[in-house]
Amino acid sequence: MPTPLNQSVADSALLTRSLPLGLLRAFVQSDAADDGLTPHLLAELKILARTPGLLVACNYGGTLCDAEGISTETLPLGSAAIALRALAALPNTHAAVISGRSLRDLAAVSRLPAEVHLVGSHGAEFDMGFAHGLSLATESVLQQASQALLETIGAYKGISIERKPVAVSVHTRPASPAILAKVLAKAEEVARAHGLFYIVDGSVLDLSVVEPSKADALEHLRARLGVSAALYAGDASSDELAMATLRGPDMGIKVGEGPSAAAHRLRDPESFARVLAILFELRRAWLFGEDAVGLERHSMIGNGSSTALITPEAKVCWMSHPLPDSGSLFAHILGGDAAGHFSVEPVKASQVLGQRYVDSTMIVETRWADVTVTDYLEPAPDGITSLVRVLSGSGAAKIVFAPRPDYANAPFSMEARGEELHVVGTSDPIILLAPGVSFSITSDGRHATATADVNLRNGPVVLNLRCGDTEPTHAGVGGETERRAAVAHHSRRWVQDLELPGVKPSLVRRSALVLRALVHEPTGAVLAAPTTSLPEGIGGTRNWDYRYCWLRDGSMTVNALVDLGSTSEAYGFLRWLGRILENAPGPEWLHPLYSVTGAPLSTEAIIESLPGYAGSRPVRIGNAADHQVQLDVFGPIAELISAVSDREGSLEDSHWELMVQMASAVMARWHEADHGIWEARRAPRHHVYTKVMCWVTLDRALRTAARHGRVPEPEWAPTAATIREEVLREGWDDGAASYTVAYDSPDLDAAVLHIGLSGLLDVRDQRFLDTVTAVERELRVGPTVFRYRYDDGLPGLEGGFHICTTWLIEAYVAVGRIEEAWDLFDQLVNLFGPTGLLPEEYDPGTETHLGNHPQAYSHLGFIRCARLLDQHQKN
Repeated sequence: MPTPLNQSVADSALLTRSLPLGLLRAFVQSDAADDGLTPHLLAELKILARTPGLLVACNYGGTLCDAEGISTETLPLGSAAIALRALAALPNTHAAVISGRSLRDLAAVSRLPAEVHLVGSHGAEFDMGFAHGLSLATESVLQQASQALLETIGAYKGISIERKPVAVSVHTRPASPAILAKVLAKAEEVARAHGLFYIVDGSVLDLSVVEPSKADALEHLRARLGVSAALYAGDASSDELAMATLRGPDMGIKVGEGPSAAAHRLRDPESFARVLAILFELRRAWLFGEDAVGLERHSMIGNGSSTALITPEAKVCWMSHPLPDSGSLFAHILGGDAAGHFSVEPVKASQVLGQRYVDSTMIVETRWADVTVTDYLEPAPDGITSLVRVLSGSGAAKIVFAPRPDYANAPFSMEARGEELHVVGTSDPIILLAPGVSFSITSDGRHATATADVNLRNGPVVLNLRCGDTEPTHAGVGGETERRAAVAHHSRRWVQDLELPGVKPSLVRRSALVLRALVHEPTGAVLAAPTTSLPEGIGGTRNWDYRYCWLRDGSMTVNALVDLGSTSEAYGFLRWLGRILENAPGPEWLHPLYSVTGAPLSTEAIIESLPGYAGSRPVRIGNAADHQVQLDVFGPIAELISAVSDREGSLEDSHWELMVQMASAVMARWHEADHGIWEARRAPRHHVYTKVMCWVTLDRALRTAARHGRVPEPEWAPTAATIREEVLREGWDDGAASYTVAYDSPDLDAAVLHIGLSGLLDVRDQRFLDTVTAVERELRVGPTVFRYRYDDGLPGLEGGFHICTTWLIEAYVAVGRIEEAWDLFDQLVNLFGPTGLLPEEYDPGTETHLGNHPQAYSHLGFIRCARLLDQHQKN
């Protein structure tokens, strides 16, 4: 079932698609000389567009249309009506017109749809029944005033008198200045004589029984709709009452001449219509994302300490500094251009011909017909990020350097100093070395952007962005060539030593390089993914920060590299874990995840200013799972130590000590309930996968001890047997005819496949065969396998998990269903992105890739399956 948020987004998307938005965008882009659209106004519109709840309200005559009139001669400008309706169609966005006209007349004349709130009679009339509540005495006063006006000024040329539900109006637009002066005096005199409020609203004079209340109307709408900011625009003196209520992030706009408290002034209603159109485009982009690129189409570069994502069009769309979980410098993938990017494209527009990794490296090439961009992160001292971009070809290229530090929340300026661009005002030095490039710098008052065009016929251009470096070196072309060759050589030497399977060796090689790039070499920690908040469902709220090291994920990642013959990453990870244990109260109190530095995580927080990928908010930093109890984490660590010792033929004392600590943690807590591998935000349960991993910990400890002549604790073996017996008994559900997620639960979970894959239960046992069948029947959809279907306490939907798909492939092989294993494996291969990367999930219904990208789980699972199927080649 869709959540209210998902449904709101879907409804809004459908409604906005029904509007002539192409005309609106053309209007935004049209020339508008001297109309008041200043850079300051545009900068504030960008900020206003990013408020959680927005109200856009305005006067009618003189603001939405050229002038006041008596009847339907004053329709709103077509562009203004489209823009106002489009704004009202967006989620958490409201539009209103507060006019001096009667509500009935306002509805008839404006022809605005129901989603635009209409308020008549200067803010007093919210519904059509308002006028019916007037007393006979009030009606008599209005009738007498109307008669007095007819007798004193009714005959003047260009003057017309209109009766409204709560007022008598005098329309003066066609009158000459001399007549207007007389009319103003007489009308004010009549108002005083009859005890009426006298209101000058542009070319209309109102003698009203109610006090002008546009301020009250705006406050009423603000409170009723629960908005966090409001824009109010008007042209009349009565609008100043509403302007006076604006505060904080609000914006006031005066349309036309005359004194005003508004911070901005526009020339005419057409200029205001353009502002509405611009605001719609800005807010739509913030809410839904700016033409989001498929996650699987992004390429990652990395150097062992830093990572960055690049779109298929060579836009650096994600990079943080100095640590993986630090604030972003570029976050375009989560917020469009306003969130920061570093772009290169041909001056002469053309289609991208392709993007690829340079063989056996993390160097990315993006090619157009006459421009090629080569990107890589070069090795740098700890605390320094060095991004190198080399532009080559026969054409001209446009460069846009738009850093936005700290998730676009940190203001800064930019200065050109010789051949360097300096970002000024940040805590760490940020310098773009660009020999031979002349940049033009612009600013919106908070952030700066540098642009340049370069002719590549004169030779390659080298751009070197260095963050945290107080003494940056010169980025010469010759020196860069040697540095790039050294980077490539180091990577290829590592790849040459890998033991690759015969099944999809190029994809396995790429997956191994991805896993290696997720290893933070200075500490030994391993990232689950280099990104945060890439959604598990478009428009949903399952958006998590994966820029940390989960003990489970990290162990499994480096174990996959051990399987391929590389053990250095495993040694680094185990040293990192050892340092954490030195400061922990005991191994049984390990957290599920840590920062790469080994520190516990800070509180999970939300970046309100970022709209999220494709409008999927919130964007989160930190991860509340840090506070959960996940007792399965000891199992993958024990498996890793066992695998390393088996590969090396020996067991280091420090590794045995870690194994003993993992076993002691299981002995202390295996009987407890926990939150499980999937980190469900609900009460702890006795998860079957957790119990299996507790058994795995003791089983691998016993095997390792026997293999390497170590002495196990006497209680390990009987406790392992007790755990096994309990899992086999309590984990089975007769109704589901399968092992299930937790004791006393009928719900399936793909992770229970490990009851057989781990060796706890013989894979030939009918109970495991039935479990495989149940997972296939209930959780597999086409090329993917879902984790589970039960309510996990979180709103929204998610896709199938690639790691679960690989588990089912392993299970097929284990039970002898080799042909089906190959079939599902081939379907998984087809889901890889064009450069060989996989995010976390896939939605088979919408054929959309989901989740943080690239995901260690997905790539390590693929490596395991390729190695396994290498032993079971197709007939």
